[in-house]
Amino acid sequence: MASSSTSSLYLHSLPKASSGLNQWRSTLRFEFLGVSASSHRLFLQQSPRLSVIRASSEGSSRRRAYKESQASASAFPNAKFQQIASNVMPVGSFVVVTFVLWKVVEKFMSPKSSPKTLPGESKSSTRGGSWSIGAGTNLLQGFAAKVDRENKQRLNEFAKELRSFRSVDMSGCNFGDEGLFFLAESLGYNQTVEEVSFSANGITAAGVKAFDGVLQSNIMLKVLNLSGNPIGDEGAKTLCATLMENSSIEILQLNSTDLGDEGAKEIAELLKRNSTLRVIELNNNMIDYSGFTSLAGALNENNTIRNLHLNGNYGGALGANALAKGLEGNKSLRELHLHGNSIGDEGIRALMAGLSSHKGKLALLDLGNNSITAKGAFYVAEYIKRSKSLVWLNLYMNDIGDEGAEKVADALKQNRSIATIDIGGNNIHTEGVNAIAQALKDNAVITTLEVGYNPIGPDGAKAISEILKFHGNVKTLKLGWCQIAAKGAEYVADMLRYNNTISVLDLRANGLRDEGASCLARSLKVVNEALTSVDLGFNEIRDDGAFAIAQALKANEDVTVTSINLGNNFITKFGQSALTDARDHVLEMTEKEVEIFF
Repeated sequence: MASSSTSSLYLHSLPKASSGLNQWRSTLRFEFLGVSASSHRLFLQQSPRLSVIRASSEGSSRRRAYKESQASASAFPNAKFQQIASNVMPVGSFVVVTFVLWKVVEKFMSPKSSPKTLPGESKSSTRGGSWSIGAGTNLLQGFAAKVDRENKQRLNEFAKELRSFRSVDMSGCNFGDEGLFFLAESLGYNQTVEEVSFSANGITAAGVKAFDGVLQSNIMLKVLNLSGNPIGDEGAKTLCATLMENSSIEILQLNSTDLGDEGAKEIAELLKRNSTLRVIELNNNMIDYSGFTSLAGALNENNTIRNLHLNGNYGGALGANALAKGLEGNKSLRELHLHGNSIGDEGIRALMAGLSSHKGKLALLDLGNNSITAKGAFYVAEYIKRSKSLVWLNLYMNDIGDEGAEKVADALKQNRSIATIDIGGNNIHTEGVNAIAQALKDNAVITTLEVGYNPIGPDGAKAISEILKFHGNVKTLKLGWCQIAAKGAEYVADMLRYNNTISVLDLRANGLRDEGASCLARSLKVVNEALTSVDLGFNEIRDDGAFAIAQALKANEDVTVTSINLGNNFITKFGQSALTDARDHVLEMTEKEVEIFF
């Protein structure tokens, strides 16, 4: 306030020559502060010090004016300094006031600190804590601060499900390690749930520790699914140590869990000591030759494991060779899944030799996508001839070609156990599929034949259709992506007029168009007591083909077809309307529902 008065007095006493400059400076300063020039003049008039000057005598006024003029003369060099100060002071004041206000707000808005522990109280420790039956009582330290009210409510609902239902699917809930610690207690001494899935929840090796002390006391849980969680080798080690003392879990699913050879080694040790596990799923991990060797050693000692899933790993020829040695001494294995392990012909040779010496009864063998050529197909064929227990064989996506198909076909003529065979995606042409068709002529065991993704063409479709018209017992025939075109569809349609076994027919992506669809439609008008599902997707069918199929459905009062897939074609709203009307007509006349997919 004193500085403001001094500045006001200085402006009043300056000579007229400098009054304009100082008036501009004064106006600029006060406008910077948010005050107009008129209010500045009002301030000068109301200043107490100026009132005293006006009340003094004339003589004293002149002396005072003289002294003030002398003082102003000496003060004039400091005008620049005062101008700078007058501009800086408001900014500094603003910063100080803002800082003070921020501190006041922070004081009221910040949470109050928790009260200190009294001398007589003891802090709880998570180490060595006893497990409680009540869900959520054994939380990790600080967990309550991380999970908000909504997440707690969800976890409580999950815990309630674990105590209420026999099968609970919690896959993809993303509750992480802390959530698993919350839920795991609901499994302790649980007498209800038998199957639970914790897959794809962001559980790591640290979270697997939640099962310690829980699974040992559970005698009801039979299926545990932890697939899609990055538990790694360390998590596998922790889990296996826990399951050493578990006597109820029969199916353990650890697909896509970042397991390597060390994790496979831990599981192998578990198989040597655990006699309860029946199914182990280790698909899509990073298990190499060393891990396969460890598992093979476990197969020699374990006589209770039934299914071993190792799809999508890195076993290679060496891993297959090691596994073959383990199979020789095993009596319990029923299913072996080795899809996508780059085994190759040499690995197949060793594996088939091991399976031939296998003392058990292997029923399912998956060898798809393993770089098997005609040479490897020879070893597979030799095993097929000797096997009396194999029911399901998958050779999908290899490269056996026509030569390999002929070897497999020759073996199928002698085999009387295989009911499902998949030779799709093997670069088989008309010659190879003709050999397979001849094997079906006197075979009443094969009920499912997958030939899709092979360029068999119309002639290949004719070879199969001629045999299945009056022979075989095939119930599911898959010819998708086989390039049979409309001509091939004509052969298939003719076969359907006489065949009484095929119930599922897959003809996707064969370029049938309207002509091929019309051929099949004519067969649908004929009474066929077996056919229930037809897949005609991706066939460039337009409205004319749709109209033909619609008319066929209306004409056949005893239609048995319940599903027709026409998706991914070129059918407009007119064709769709015709098919919808046909569907409604069938429902009204026969009370049978036909699902039509566009």
